[in-house]
Amino acid sequence: MILYRPVGTKELELIRDSGYRKYPPRLPEQLIFYPVLNERYAAEIASQWNVKYNDDHKGYVTKFEIEDAYVAQFEVHTVGAAYHQELWIPAKELDSFNSHIIGLIQVCSEFSAS
Repeated sequence: MILYRPVGTKELELIRDSGYRKYPPRLPEQLIFYPVLNERYAAEIASQWNVKYNDDHKGYVTKFEIEDAYVAQFEVHTVGAAYHQELWIPAKELDSFNSHIIGLIQVCSEFSAS
């Protein structure tokens, strides 16, 4: 399955430090890791949320493939419009989730405040 994850610059730097192989651990107050199912939704988050709330006013969309059999255990949640679909991965499962990523995490797009 192909998934997307909107990130800010700090998270992207940690992804880069991993050799583009894993997402960094969540902060203590972040109980869920939520990749999304389509690039359109990821781009909305990166361009509207990350750009507005990150110190450098930049947002990025990352794309990755994960093993279908593994990811099938997680329910798809629709959180707005029909295309606002995401998976809710408990933060404590992130190491396992990362181990099922196939290949490298890619950066699809970059957004910045004008």
